[in-house]
Amino acid sequence: MFDRWKLQNFAPGEGLALGAHAAQFADDAWLPIAVPGDVHRALLAAGRIPDPFYDRNEDQVAWMEGREWWYRTAFDGPAAPADGGERLQLVFHGLDTFATIWLNGQELGRHRNMFREAVFDVTGALHAGGPNTLALCFDPPLAQVDEAALPLWAPGVQSPPHAAIRKAQYGYGWDWGPRLPTIGIYRPVELRRQRLAALAGLRFATLEIDPATGVALVSVRLEIDRFATGASLDITVSLRAPDGSIAGEQSLALAGDADRAAAYLQVPRARLWWSHGLGEQPLYTLEATLAAGGEMVDRRAERVGIRTLTLDQSPDPGEAGTRFFRFVLNGVPIFAKGADWIPADSFPGAIEPDRYTMLLTAARDANMNMIRVWGGGLYEHDCFYEECDRLGLLIWQDFMFACASYPEDDHFAAEVRAEAHYQVRRLRNHASLALWCGNNENQWIFDRAFWDVPENRVPGVRYYDEILPAVVAAEDGHTPYWPGSPFGGNDHDSAEEGDRHNWEVWHGNLPRRFGQPSGRLNTPEGVSYTRYAEDLGRFISEFGMHAAPVLATLRTVIPEDQLYHHSPSMDHHNKDNPKNKGDNLMQATTGLPTTLEDYVDLSMIAQAEGLKFGIEHYRRRMPHCSGTLIWQLNDCWPVLSWSVLDYYGIGKAGYYYLKRVYSPVLASFKALPDGGLELWLTSDRLQPIEDTLEVLLQRFDGEILHRHTVETALPANSSRPVARWGADELQGGPDRLVVVRSAGDLFPANRHFFVALKDLRRARPEVAIDLARQEDGSFAVTLRAAAHAHFVHLLVPGQGVSYSDNYIDLLPGEARTLTVARAGAPLTSEQIQVRWR
Repeated sequence: MFDRWKLQNFAPGEGLALGAHAAQFADDAWLPIAVPGDVHRALLAAGRIPDPFYDRNEDQVAWMEGREWWYRTAFDGPAAPADGGERLQLVFHGLDTFATIWLNGQELGRHRNMFREAVFDVTGALHAGGPNTLALCFDPPLAQVDEAALPLWAPGVQSPPHAAIRKAQYGYGWDWGPRLPTIGIYRPVELRRQRLAALAGLRFATLEIDPATGVALVSVRLEIDRFATGASLDITVSLRAPDGSIAGEQSLALAGDADRAAAYLQVPRARLWWSHGLGEQPLYTLEATLAAGGEMVDRRAERVGIRTLTLDQSPDPGEAGTRFFRFVLNGVPIFAKGADWIPADSFPGAIEPDRYTMLLTAARDANMNMIRVWGGGLYEHDCFYEECDRLGLLIWQDFMFACASYPEDDHFAAEVRAEAHYQVRRLRNHASLALWCGNNENQWIFDRAFWDVPENRVPGVRYYDEILPAVVAAEDGHTPYWPGSPFGGNDHDSAEEGDRHNWEVWHGNLPRRFGQPSGRLNTPEGVSYTRYAEDLGRFISEFGMHAAPVLATLRTVIPEDQLYHHSPSMDHHNKDNPKNKGDNLMQATTGLPTTLEDYVDLSMIAQAEGLKFGIEHYRRRMPHCSGTLIWQLNDCWPVLSWSVLDYYGIGKAGYYYLKRVYSPVLASFKALPDGGLELWLTSDRLQPIEDTLEVLLQRFDGEILHRHTVETALPANSSRPVARWGADELQGGPDRLVVVRSAGDLFPANRHFFVALKDLRRARPEVAIDLARQEDGSFAVTLRAAAHAHFVHLLVPGQGVSYSDNYIDLLPGEARTLTVARAGAPLTSEQIQVRWR
């Protein structure tokens, strides 16, 4: 119905003066635009603007912020008019952001929040059986802000003006993203026709699971909007198992003065929903029908999972004075392995469902089990949450507040409250939903800025401590709520309780307590990833390091004459400041690059080794540490950033390192202060494991100096040291490494270097390469080296390429076979490059 939209822009106020809102208006010269979609993409397709991702073109589209943008469409109304028991609602699921809406020249109303739907009753305004015209005007967002009324963010510094609008904050620029504030109808538009009453709310929850019988007790709560009847109503609630059979059903009669109902179903042989790695993800179909006088007037169906989930913050008896921060799924404490998610594009209205599938499947394939939806982006499209349900990825869901002081006037608070009600009701039934979180970093950063003010009440705390938890309790009631990330303890970034963001590494932050000033040390030592070993946090919900994407990605946005490290265009695609943080990290780890190819490799190595080092440390600390969410999984444009999957979904080295270090069973080495070495085994599995471990100390040229066999048994879901060597027993050095392998193939082989990579003494070996085409068109690439080869990886140009593994260590005398395939296009042997260092 709403599929032929047109777009035009005017100076503020000009469109209305010219009559662009009227039913009859000459819009033949307007541009076509897709809905859902985005103004930037429409102008780019029409050749009206340069690609804002390329070079420094971001600056060339800044003019768009100051214009008003008009949408128009003509459509035929329903064949028959609404009768006395019916209503017609025009629903905009996402308007971005300050919009005025006209139907047939008459103003329907205004909307000022990107994060909730706009609903208008058009029962008497719609022309049935005839033509209708919709017109929308999007006003310049920042023109709606009274900047003088903005609260302080730092002493003498006001909060950014975009904090005063309910709009995706990242669009105004971030330390990984461009300033490209979005405009338009970014989610679907629909016309709802309803009769007598409607199912306004459907809430599903698992109350308990009997482990002895396998019976689950679930509740279904319903809310009814009686807009045209006071008669009794009939409700049927059914729950269908994944195989389609009825798992539970109940019928309810609702008296004429009732608008709420509850059903309780016992589900025999309940199939539990588990996060990835712990079990399967069976989804049931919950269906509710509403009938009046024997006529069905509404029906809703949702996919749900049967599971229980709590947040354990009880005292940790193993570390006095601390508390756990761990998720307990179906009675099992889990270690959260995952990443922080930013919007998958600077223009989220243009994101296709298969892009979500690609990125989230990659997360699952890297052994992740949790994704944090970061508070500076947006509440994601429905398909994001559906994919997380399907893939077994738990969701830490921030409310959309990040790195700012927010106004607390009653008008703004009313918008926040309405937004929270809408989003909690929209998302509460997803099996993947694990946590509602009030904001990103607001309490923490504000306290760092006003450390010497006794009553440094962060503007916005009205939301985090009052409105949001009250809405979650009222509309959800089962998913835990947490005021912010990070939050808890003495300094909101405390290691003793709550979650924390480790920006000691990369940013060089110095530890502090309440009442102490903050500080940073931007030196190779200050930003070094070895500082992760100092972190005794409970749950690390942000940490990471920059790395370049592959050279092919850089070539899509960097002009040829700018393809060198720290060129103006390259630095424009690094939004973090100062620009030398990556240099400091590489200086401490790999040494500095001399070519662009060096920069790509060395930045990737520094990131990958840092993530490996940090996650090994945190996983060894289980259960005292119960989660790591790396910053960040993905990018919104082609950029130099903390991501492990670039804008096109191409994995950096860090992605493949994560896949190995997040494996269900991990063997890792811990260097001891006295020069000794411990071998640890960590397991997420819910069953005990037994294994024989082979440990080799060998030179890079292949000479074996020491061989040791470790017989080990490990309880379920635990971590502990299984062997220890003194400095005199397993002598390290810059010319050697130590390797551990599993006889039972329970974990990927792992290795430990005794010095920083830049200080290793090794010659670059020769690698023998054998390529064999497989029947499915993929290639098996077998690699052999007589001496240790580091950072061995395959490169294939273009998108849609998948690798079984990549960026590996090839041990002396070892043969490894990697498979590579490309979707949608044939792959030739000439396109496969093999590189190593």
